[in-house]
Amino acid sequence: MSHSEVFVIGAGPAGLTASYLLTKQGISTTIIEADPNYVGGISRTANYKDFLFDIGGHRFFSRSKEVVDLWKEILPQDFITRPRMSRIYYDGKYYSYPLKAFEALGNLGVVESAMCVLSFMYKQAFPNEKPETFHDWVANQFGERLFAIFFKTYTEKVWGMSCDEISADWAAQRIKGLDLWSAMANALRNSVKPKGFVDGTSANDGEVIKTLIESFQYPRKGPGMMWDAAARKTRAQGGKIHMGTRLTALSHDDKQGLWTITARKETGEEMTFTARHVISSAPIRELVHSFTAKPACAAAADRLRYRDFITVALVVNKPDLFPDNWIYIHEPSVKVGRIQNFRSWSPEMVPDEKLACLGLEYFCFEGDGLWDSPDEDLLALGRSELAKIGLAREDECIDGCVVRQKKAYPVYDEGYKRNVEAIRTELSEKYPSLHLVGRNGMHKYNNQDHAMMTSMLTVKNIVADEMLYDIWDVNEDAEYHEAGHSGAEEALKSVRLVPTQLRKAG
Repeated sequence: MSHSEVFVIGAGPAGLTASYLLTKQGISTTIIEADPNYVGGISRTANYKDFLFDIGGHRFFSRSKEVVDLWKEILPQDFITRPRMSRIYYDGKYYSYPLKAFEALGNLGVVESAMCVLSFMYKQAFPNEKPETFHDWVANQFGERLFAIFFKTYTEKVWGMSCDEISADWAAQRIKGLDLWSAMANALRNSVKPKGFVDGTSANDGEVIKTLIESFQYPRKGPGMMWDAAARKTRAQGGKIHMGTRLTALSHDDKQGLWTITARKETGEEMTFTARHVISSAPIRELVHSFTAKPACAAAADRLRYRDFITVALVVNKPDLFPDNWIYIHEPSVKVGRIQNFRSWSPEMVPDEKLACLGLEYFCFEGDGLWDSPDEDLLALGRSELAKIGLAREDECIDGCVVRQKKAYPVYDEGYKRNVEAIRTELSEKYPSLHLVGRNGMHKYNNQDHAMMTSMLTVKNIVADEMLYDIWDVNEDAEYHEAGHSGAEEALKSVRLVPTQLRKAG
C-alpha cells in the first residue's frame, strides 16, 4: 500500500496541472492514467509513422494570464504562433467561420440572403424569451434560416440528436458573444483582434469575442508536448505516475480522514493507495460507480451521456490541400463532421513537404455501427468522402490510420444539469476532500485552459486546507465569479490576472 497526500485520477490537462503544481510545492502526489502509452487525454499528440496529429484540435489561447504563464513555465521554448483559420463547407461552397456576414450572404445569393436577413429581423422582433434548446438559442442570434443552413446539420452530426434535444447551455458556452449583428460589425470594423499570448497578454483591454481570435499559440509538435513535459516535471519533482492503471474502487474512512483507492493495471495486478485528498478528472459516471453512492446519485450518474469520435488520419500524395486548421463539413450527404489539416497546425506535424496529412473526424457513440466498423472500412469511407467533397482523389490517399476517442464530449441534453447537481450535492456533503476537475470530471464542456484552471484553483484550496475558490464558477471565458454572495455582483468583464477568492486563507 502506497500513501501520498493527494491522489489524482487521470493524466489529462486537469490531472497533470494539479500534479505539477502540487509536486512543485513538495506535496506528495500519485497519479493513475488508464492509457498505457499517452498522457494528455484528448489533448495528446498521436504518432503514425512520424506523422503527428492532434485528437480534436487544441488552440492555445486563454483570457487568463495565470493559465498563459503556466503554459510558458511548463513548455518555455516550443511554442509557435499560428494563424487561426476555419471554414464551413456547404453545398459545394466554402464559408468563413466565424461567419463573415457579407461573404455568407453573398455566397447564398440575393434571394436566399434576403430571406435570411428577414428571418433574422423577425427573430430580433419576436425572440424566444426563454431559450432552452440549442435551436432556440441559435435562432435568436442568427434567425431560423441561417440556423438551418449553418448550424443544424453539423450540430446534429456532432451530437447524434436533434437540436431540440440539446441544451441552450452548450450554444451559450461555445459561441457566446457572437450573433449576426456582431459578425456584421466585425466585418465593417475588423476591430476585435486579441493580442495572443506571444507578448504575455491574452486579450484586448475591452471585451473579446472568443470565437473571433485570429491567431493562437501551439506547441511545434502538437499539444502532447505540453503534457509530456508536465508529466516529466511531475516525476522530477517526486510525483509518481502509473500508466495503464484504471480506478476500480474508492472508499473513505471518516475517522482517519483517509481515502483508500484500488486500481488495476492492464496486467491484472491490483494496486492499493491511500491519500488525504483525491482529485478526479475521470468521467463522473465511472467515478460514482467506484464507491457506494445513494441510489439517487448512482441513477443520476447513469443518466449522464457522452459523445465519442473517430479520427481517420489520411496521408495524401499532394502538398498542402487547404490553409485552414480545419473545415466544418455541413454537407448532409457525407458522414464526416470536420476535416483537420495537420500541417496548418504546425509544419513539424508532417515530415514530408510533398505530402499532406488530414484528419477526418466522425462523431459517434461507443458501440454503434460506425464505432465498431473495422479500420479498413473506416479508411475506405474517409477516402471516398474526401473525394466526394473534392479535396483529393481516392488513389491519392496513400496511407492512413484510425484513432478512436471515448467520451470526447459530455452531452448537454435537457437533463444533464439536474443530474450533475444531484451528484454534486451528495459528493460535496459527504466527501469534501474529493475534488472534481476538468471536462469529464465535472461533466462540463471545458476548454483546455478552463480545465487547467479548475485544477489550479483546487490546488490552492488543498494547500490552504479550505475552500478559497468555487471551481464550478469557472465559466466559459475564464472569468471567475465571486461565490457566496447575494448575486448582485456582476460577472467580471475584463481580463483578470488572478481569480477572486471566496475568502482569505486562515
